[in-house]
Amino acid sequence: MDDDVLVVTGATATGKTAVGIALAQRIGGEVISMDSRQVYRGMDIGTAKPTLAEREGIPHHGFDRVDPDERYSAGRFAREARHWIETIRAHARVPIFVGGTGFFLRALTHPLFEEPPLDPVRREALHAWLAERETVTLRRWLRELDPASRWSTGGGGRQRLLRAIEVVLLSGRPLSWWHAQAACGAEPLRPRVFVLEWPADVLRRRIDARVQDMIRAGLPDEVCGLLARGYAEDAPGMSATGYAELLGWARGHTSLEEAIRLTQAATRRYARRQRTWLRHQLPQEATRLAAEQPVTTLVDEIVKRWNRTGR
Repeated sequence: MDDDVLVVTGATATGKTAVGIALAQRIGGEVISMDSRQVYRGMDIGTAKPTLAEREGIPHHGFDRVDPDERYSAGRFAREARHWIETIRAHARVPIFVGGTGFFLRALTHPLFEEPPLDPVRREALHAWLAERETVTLRRWLRELDPASRWSTGGGGRQRLLRAIEVVLLSGRPLSWWHAQAACGAEPLRPRVFVLEWPADVLRRRIDARVQDMIRAGLPDEVCGLLARGYAEDAPGMSATGYAELLGWARGHTSLEEAIRLTQAATRRYARRQRTWLRHQLPQEATRLAAEQPVTTLVDEIVKRWNRTGR
């Protein structure tokens, strides 16, 4: 039954973690992180992973899946998430997805194709060569290699461009062909989705304050530690908001104050993209909740609406 799968989502800094944990405590649930940055080991502060104290007594899944120099796709998330759902259900508990990565949610509700296998040696060499090219050049190449790709005309980040080019060059088929031809590997989930929303001006202030909290919690040291362990600046994990901006400070190119300002601005842009996605890509039956309410009130409302499904 999909109605025993709950999703608590929203833009960054909307309070999803606190609501998700309180909800799990209330209904006997386990939390599955739906955050594309919390999968990285050693990246705790800047990705806002809940602390061990916050997680106490509530099993969590989806953290620390890969190192910062590895990729973690939405397809892999969907496959692993289905395994976690089965395990949680086997324990007679409730799976609760918590996070704001829209592509991860879409991979559950609109299953992806199995990605084509790519030779790891050739891929590493190609990736290193492509990494030296400017983004505008990559987009021009992708328009030639895969005109149907949504990444060729704008949108998406540099990592998506690189991936799309790697697939067409190493598999002989563009990603658009794989999307159209390859069969989905699983039935779509139809979870109960709850969206936490703040007024835009309030969310902006929350984001700016949250970045300052991360700095005080040790984010600069975390970034320096990743560099000291040998992770390159173009590693997939290092492109995360906050890490990318603090790299300039760590290399002596900007002041810490400027890095903080850049991080706040980048986080606000990311939140706007999330809000846009959540407005247009979620099913109509998704429930939108005013996040300025107390956590207990939000949990009460989620449980009440969930119980109406027959739970």
